[in-house]
Amino acid sequence: MSPHLSTSANKATLERRIGLRSAVLFNMLEMIGVGPFITLPLVIAAAGFHLSVWAWVLGAVIAVADGLVWAELGAAFPRAGGSYAFLREIYGPDRTGNWLSFLYVWQLSFTAPLSIASGCIGLSSFLEVFWPGLDGVPIAALPALHYANLTAALACLLVTALLYRNLSSVTRLAWVLFAGVMAALAGVIVSGFAHAAATGGWHMPPSPALPLGLAIGGLAQATLITTYDYWGYYNICFLGSEVRQPERTIPRAILLSVLFVSAFYVAMNMAALPSLRSAAAHAADSAIVRVQLVADIAHSAFGRWAGYTIAALIVWTAFASVFSLLLGYSRVPYAAARDGNYFRFLAAVHPRHGIPHRSLVALGLVASCFCFFSLAQVITMLVVTRILLQFFLQQAGVMVLRVQRPELERPFKIPLYPLPPLAAIAGFVFILINRSHALGGLMVAAGIGVSGTVIYLVRARRLAQWPFLSGE
Repeated sequence: MSPHLSTSANKATLERRIGLRSAVLFNMLEMIGVGPFITLPLVIAAAGFHLSVWAWVLGAVIAVADGLVWAELGAAFPRAGGSYAFLREIYGPDRTGNWLSFLYVWQLSFTAPLSIASGCIGLSSFLEVFWPGLDGVPIAALPALHYANLTAALACLLVTALLYRNLSSVTRLAWVLFAGVMAALAGVIVSGFAHAAATGGWHMPPSPALPLGLAIGGLAQATLITTYDYWGYYNICFLGSEVRQPERTIPRAILLSVLFVSAFYVAMNMAALPSLRSAAAHAADSAIVRVQLVADIAHSAFGRWAGYTIAALIVWTAFASVFSLLLGYSRVPYAAARDGNYFRFLAAVHPRHGIPHRSLVALGLVASCFCFFSLAQVITMLVVTRILLQFFLQQAGVMVLRVQRPELERPFKIPLYPLPPLAAIAGFVFILINRSHALGGLMVAAGIGVSGTVIYLVRARRLAQWPFLSGE
């Protein structure tokens, strides 16, 4: 690339092209991914039949409470990068905000590719319904490497290629993907209720009563899973620089997407309950068994080809979720690099497509490498790390901002303030401390936080940034 073209790419800016319908679309595509279909039996297994619905409801309550925090911050600071921009503004770009925003991008360097990879891994697991040999080992000397891993990595690269185009083309493709997502959800819900009607009507499966401590622990673990399934309601905040009328569009998109998706999830759980009586027995089984539990609902209600159709639609849905994840997260390294708080190479905007193409490709390549882990290894680490190094900082930060900058223009204000951010904090604390083996996830998050802080301090000293500012 010539110096002239490189300079032009760096000076190009993102354009505001996203309206309310597209904003809700991008949020819902990320929210309804591989998660609800593959984790539905896990939620029931963790909380029990009677409490499983409450895990979805509690997850929705936490999502709404936290979503209001995102809505106020997103409307006030509609910029690329979402949380990155929020943390810099709240805590000061020349003070602790410089450190916390760097720490956010650092943890995102792990969690974003893992999120994207989890969708691709789940997608490849669903393909085993049609290709039973997908769990085979292509290289005998590497028994941990399966065809499924290679398929997941290829899916990740395909999504990266599809996103390497202008935003108008991406939006049109997103609507096509969304149609398949809605068909998958509707298929599971209709099949579940149809199967229940054919077997004597809907009824709650019997389950033994549990001691209070075990019930609370199970509900907390199930809520952690549903929280993972709801995440994505904030995706539009990462695209803040590309949203039309962001002060109105961002809050509405967040709340509407949580409302719609929570209704779908609760309905899907209720529809599936009579057909998943053995969910607890399959909780520790392979991904293919859990997928078949969902596909078998359609099979039992409408026949073998209905089961295959639902499995195919779930593959489609997983692909759509990865599409939305990579779209949103690719804006974060770009925003940090543009501010000089990350690798400058990633600050470029494509001169023709108007997208942060280097950040997109870099994130897609890293995510394809993470596709060689198992799905079970990522969910807990994702949830715990983001709660500690992102969500808590924003929930406390929105209250700090109210105190320190009361004059700040806030196009959207949190209703019943400060109850929603306090409720979100309480909900996340409930998830963190009431699970079994909670310490392991906390240690992983602490390790990422400490390593990121050390790297920041070394870099800040070299660049004379906070807390090594010249003259202080």
